[in-house]
Amino acid sequence: MHADPNIKGIEPVLPTTDIKRDLEWYEKYTGFVRAFGDDMYAGMVRDQLCIHLQWHADTPDDPLLGGSVIKIFVHDIMPWLNEFVERGTIKPEKLRKNTPWGTHEFGFYDLNKNAIFIVQDA
Repeated sequence: MHADPNIKGIEPVLPTTDIKRDLEWYEKYTGFVRAFGDDMYAGMVRDQLCIHLQWHADTPDDPLLGGSVIKIFVHDIMPWLNEFVERGTIKPEKLRKNTPWGTHEFGFYDLNKNAIFIVQDA
């Protein structure tokens, strides 16, 4: 197996109904501390590790459980976009550039409704 220099890392996004409560729990019980975010989405860090929390209403339209999210951070998103378009995984218009949170990204779901995002810092 070889290391791809384009890959920066992978950061899990975990569902929650109470980000403030969970940030406090993670800091107390795991040593992860808040790095950014608000009451809808937040990131925590410890050393070079990062975990994200995303608020869900826990309703049929926005379930707390039933699929997780992973984000794969890369230095250059275009080779990834081209590959996934060629594979038929996504359409080119799935690329979101200059998001309000400072990224270029696209995503898709696996067979278990887990979301997978490829992300480049803008």
